[in-house]
Amino acid sequence: ELLSRLRSKLRRLGAERELVLREGRASAERGRALQELLRAVCQPNEFERYTMFIGDLEKVVSLLLCLSSRLARVQDAMSKIDGSTDAEEKQSLNERHKLLSRQREDAKDLKENLDRRERVVSGILAKYLTHQQLQDYRHFVQVKTSLLIEQKDLEEQIKLLKEQLETLEKSIH
Repeated sequence: ELLSRLRSKLRRLGAERELVLREGRASAERGRALQELLRAVCQPNEFERYTMFIGDLEKVVSLLLCLSSRLARVQDAMSKIDGSTDAEEKQSLNERHKLLSRQREDAKDLKENLDRRERVVSGILAKYLTHQQLQDYRHFVQVKTSLLIEQKDLEEQIKLLKEQLETLEKSIH
């Protein structure tokens, strides 16, 4: 029964991931249309600022998500430390935790810098776009970020569920 429930949940998460991917493709299409509009109306250096910002947005958000996920896994492993855990493993986990914490703080700084750049880009675009087009741009940025987060979260859940399913299947056989 447990195997059946896990498989069912895995199918639901897979369907949810497909929906998020479909939304991502639709958002990317809107992004391409926006990019073509901006290419036509902006100065080349302003357009380059926009494209660099959009590229960096994806990289920084993905980096933050990856580091947060890795840090959570290390913290989970640290919570399972007991008297039988050898000192070398404890030290290794502590060092990884410190490193990942520093890296995540650095990534947060990158995100703050990116947020400032977004305000600059938004100011530039305000010179060329109508109010509605500017709102569409802001919505595009929000949706892009949300979809990245949602996709990463679903991938993590699916990965964990697959590991649980595999472990359970091995224990039964």
